[in-house]
Formats: sequence, structure tokens, C-alpha cells
Amino acid sequence: MEGIRACVFDAYGTLFDVHSAVGRLRPQIGTHAGELSQLWRAKQLEYTWLRALMGRHADFWQVTGDALDYALTRTGIDASVRAPLMQAYLTLEAYPEVADVLRRLRAAGLKLAILSNGEPAMLAAAVENAGIGDLLDAVLSVEEVGVYKPDPRVYRLAVDRLGVRPDQVAFQSSNAWDVNGAACFGLRPVWINRFGAPAERLPGDVERELRDLSGLPGLLGA
Repeated sequence: MEGIRACVFDAYGTLFDVHSAVGRLRPQIGTHAGELSQLWRAKQLEYTWLRALMGRHADFWQVTGDALDYALTRTGIDASVRAPLMQAYLTLEAYPEVADVLRRLRAAGLKLAILSNGEPAMLAAAVENAGIGDLLDAVLSVEEVGVYKPDPRVYRLAVDRLGVRPDQVAFQSSNAWDVNGAACFGLRPVWINRFGAPAERLPGDVERELRDLSGLPGLLGA
């Protein structure tokens, strides 16, 4: 990938393991922990898309709580785990390769940023917990434009803040629909396909596909 000046990363699922919150409380939750985690994530994303279509924006903290309430009711899991799960979401575990990859990219002179659906305080907590704040030039939230990905206004935040052209940005996300959206805007998407999922049937071509972030520095010559 030639001509890249900046790397922009989705946060949840790409840098931070969204299932680590439920993982910490697995003993309290019991046998339906995996089902709860999957449903929580699915409804969280679904609510962002639906709110964007409805023109009824709420920040990601509220959406995350609403999705958890639905998932707890659907699975029949006691609501006593709600508060600790929400607290755990503020300190999701970073994937093991993240810090080293960011250090290598920064040493190569690339600008680095997060571009996320996350609400600013949520993102600040996750970045601090992972110890990666000093490696980032910007942490960008959709709250600046009041609409969720894959709205083009979200991707424009990155090029405007970093002062680069869209074709100079490598955009990394584990969400296939997110890389499709980034591609439609003109960013150069790298799909971090952590779970071997099939490609979405959506507009926008993925430029590269990796199983995790560890191959990104080599892809960019860093």
C-alpha cells in the first residue's frame, strides 16, 4: 500500500475486545454468557444504524446500555450483572498486538488516530486502560457530527483532523460494513477479519484483509 500517511483505527472489535466485558463476569453470568455477549454486540450495532435512519441520535453509552437491557431480557439473565458489565465496558481489554503495532507505525512517521462510534469519555477510558494514548495523534468520536458510521460525515472527520487526503489514509476495522463504508468515502480500507467472516455484500472494495493487526506494519513498509 503506497502513499499512506495516516492510519486510522476503529476502536471496538478492532483495538479493543468487545467480548472481554462479559468474559470477566462469566462465573456470575453462567452458561449463557456467550449468547449474552453476542446478542449485546449485535443489538448495539443495530441500534446505531436504526437511530441514524430515524434521525434520533443518542450517544454510544446510552446505546450500549439499551442493547444490554435488551440482551439481558432476551436471555433471561438476572439484571444484577448490568452495572458491573457496563463498568467493564469502560476498560475492555486491548488485543495483544495493538500496542506494538502502534509503536512501529508511529516510529515510521505515520499519523495515528482512532475513529469510533464511541462516546468521548468511553474512548478516553479504553485508551487509558490500554496505555496507548501517547501513541495517538487523535481520538475521534462520532459525537462531533451526531451520526453513526457508516455515514460519510464520520469518515470525513479523520481526513479533516489529520490534514490528509482520503487516499492517504489506511483505515482498519474488524467490521466488514465499516470498511465498506470507508471505501465508499475514499479511504483505503484494511479489513481486520479476526473471526474469518465472509465479506459483506455491500458497495466499497476492501483493499487488504488481515487476520489481526500484526501484519499491518509490514503491509505499510513500517
